Amino acid sequence: MIPRWRFPGHLLLIGAALVFFLFPVYWMVNTAFKPPSEWLTDPPIFFPHPIVLRNFVDALNHWNGWKGLKDSLLVSVGTTLIATLLGTSAAYSIARFRTGGQRLSFTILSLLFLPPVVVAIPMFLVWSQLGLVDTYPALILQNCVFAVPFTIWVLQSFLRDVPVAYEESALVNGASRLRALVDVVLPMAMPSLVATTLLSFIFTWNEFTFAVVLSRARISTLPFILPTMMESHYVLWGDIAGIALIASLPVVVLAFALQRYLVRGLSFGTIRAQL
Repeated sequence: MIPRWRFPGHLLLIGAALVFFLFPVYWMVNTAFKPPSEWLTDPPIFFPHPIVLRNFVDALNHWNGWKGLKDSLLVSVGTTLIATLLGTSAAYSIARFRTGGQRLSFTILSLLFLPPVVVAIPMFLVWSQLGLVDTYPALILQNCVFAVPFTIWVLQSFLRDVPVAYEESALVNGASRLRALVDVVLPMAMPSLVATTLLSFIFTWNEFTFAVVLSRARISTLPFILPTMMESHYVLWGDIAGIALIASLPVVVLAFALQRYLVRGLSFGTIRAQL
């Protein structure tokens, strides 16, 4: 008897979830290529005709999109480098030497519970007294307040899973503690390090609160530029969709380029490494 074929129900559920979550992305791309006459039509137009690039030109030139890309890149890269350097060192110290005792990890985690808007005004007053408002150092260091604890919290659990025997072997052969960290520990934890670095970059790239509070005329990141496109009597949906699409591309490209590291890195801490 030939078995009756049944459509797998989980595939239908996955397909419905994909449509639900990817439709806003599709609509953003769709709106980015629409002419102004098709932004708010009833019924909506699902395929723009004709396809126009004017929205991207206006977003990049008229709304300072090029400057927003440059500023966002400088702030995100600067924050990520500092957070990775400091976070890796601190995470290694906590994982190997139990620095700060058992409560230090929770203290670091508790910093992430604090909403950025709570400290935005006090930190603005601090940076204002230092004369650093609307500068790269202020925005980078302010983002590090949350990026560094995040990096420490994630990496310290991963570094604990790296067998200590490999470091001890390197130390016995004459390597310094720093040499053992750079040549032995970090290569073994590279997937986790890449995943943590990418997540830190994404969080900084999308940061809005600090960008609004600490930016004026000299610094204009992409999250700071987007609200300026909403005028009192008209919303430039095409320009907003265009700059949002441009802002999404670096993150999407990095995620796909480092996909194999992300998969290995995010699952690294769930499997206890054994000799």
